[in-house]
Amino acid sequence: MAKKGAKVSKITKDITLEEWEKLYTAAVDFRDIECWNWMFDTDLFGVQDPETKEIGYCSVLGNLGEFFSLNVYLGEEGLKSYLKMLTQEEASFDSEILYVQDCLVASFVNKEVLHKKDLEVIERLELKFQGENQWPIFRRYKPGFYPWFLTKEEVRFLTIMLEQAKNVALLFKKNETLFTPPQKGLLFVMTPEKKGKKIKWEEKWIRPEFKPEVIKIPIIDDYSIKEAKESINSKEGEWEIDFFYAPFTIQEKEEEVPYYPLVCLFIDHLSGLIIDFQLSKSREYLKEFLNKFLDIIEFKRITPLRILVKKKECYLLFKQIAKELEIELMVIESLKELEEAKKELFRRRLF
Repeated sequence: MAKKGAKVSKITKDITLEEWEKLYTAAVDFRDIECWNWMFDTDLFGVQDPETKEIGYCSVLGNLGEFFSLNVYLGEEGLKSYLKMLTQEEASFDSEILYVQDCLVASFVNKEVLHKKDLEVIERLELKFQGENQWPIFRRYKPGFYPWFLTKEEVRFLTIMLEQAKNVALLFKKNETLFTPPQKGLLFVMTPEKKGKKIKWEEKWIRPEFKPEVIKIPIIDDYSIKEAKESINSKEGEWEIDFFYAPFTIQEKEEEVPYYPLVCLFIDHLSGLIIDFQLSKSREYLKEFLNKFLDIIEFKRITPLRILVKKKECYLLFKQIAKELEIELMVIESLKELEEAKKELFRRRLF
């Protein structure tokens, strides 16, 4: 039994062993019902936090017998990342799903997967686990960041999600139509109602309201555009351009969460040769990518006749500058030469 009020110093200093104990208890209770035997990851349901009122959208993984977990997608942004994952039929080389998920994950793994910090908590709690896929592990997946240890608030939140997920899963076992909505677009959500110090959980149908996605494109000053125009001697060829997360992390300080830097790659469409690339560690990555584009033009003294992009974000980023420099900008389904160059860069670890 955990010593009451004790703290684990090397994890997150303000999380008590009492809070860890509640989380591990909820995780083990959820694990032991083995609800992945009758649920799929598409059986989505929500649980509303009694304190913050934020909804965690829960998905149970494990029906395929490979990875066992409860994924809790956080609010509207988390739900968006879940829906984006569903539209991607299978993971491919250019998949960015791992980088954009916004969720808390309680998974059940083999002991060798655990970090020494996880083992420290388990030891302090005097818990015993053995066998395959029996050891709980908890992580925060945040877009652009490496999966990391939980904060105090996330421990509290995930505990509630696991407790209610167990209850909902058992209800679903008895009634497979539980999540069938009365109207299209509604989702099944367990909502809390406080009765004094107690909480009563009620079943409700909620329609998520997504805010329009806003991409803030940086403004390039007129002088930079003018300099680029004056440097141009000719227009020729087509360039493929895309930006994506690099397959490695950067951790600037020991206490900070490691993050994935972004890379913008410029490829000659005809030859497949790399024109240049820009690795950005900054939040101002969009501006850096535009400035890199102008630097390439000034150095080579040419512009392409056409720019080929695949993503909406990339189109919006280069839309204004392409117009200013009278370059055709086209969205296509696949950037074959860029993908081949990307694979080679990753394979040779040139970033």
